[in-house]
Amino acid sequence: MSEALPNLEMLLREALAPVEPPADLIERVEDTLASITAMAAEELEAWELAAMRDPRNWVRPAAAIVAGSAAGGALFILRARRRAQPSPDGLTLARGTAERALADLRREARRLLGER
Repeated sequence: MSEALPNLEMLLREALAPVEPPADLIERVEDTLASITAMAAEELEAWELAAMRDPRNWVRPAAAIVAGSAAGGALFILRARRRAQPSPDGLTLARGTAERALADLRREARRLLGER
């Protein structure tokens, strides 16, 4: 019985060892979020305004709005965090990060609105 305990501890240590994420994980997540945002925009484009009279038709556009907003927000935060770099002057860093984030937001809005 006493031999099983050290073996169990060793097995637990091996099983609970930290695992490094794949190198391309961030790019894959960004691609997925961008894809969800684009699909939500396409769903909203395909929705006819005349169908708004019947509340039963509101589910798909509402789901597209929620999914697109969540994916777009997550993509925005992910890109902002990736670009943030520690610097001695925190205010300059915050301003630069905010400017880049706004530029990304403008570019995404133009891309989505330009496709219409």
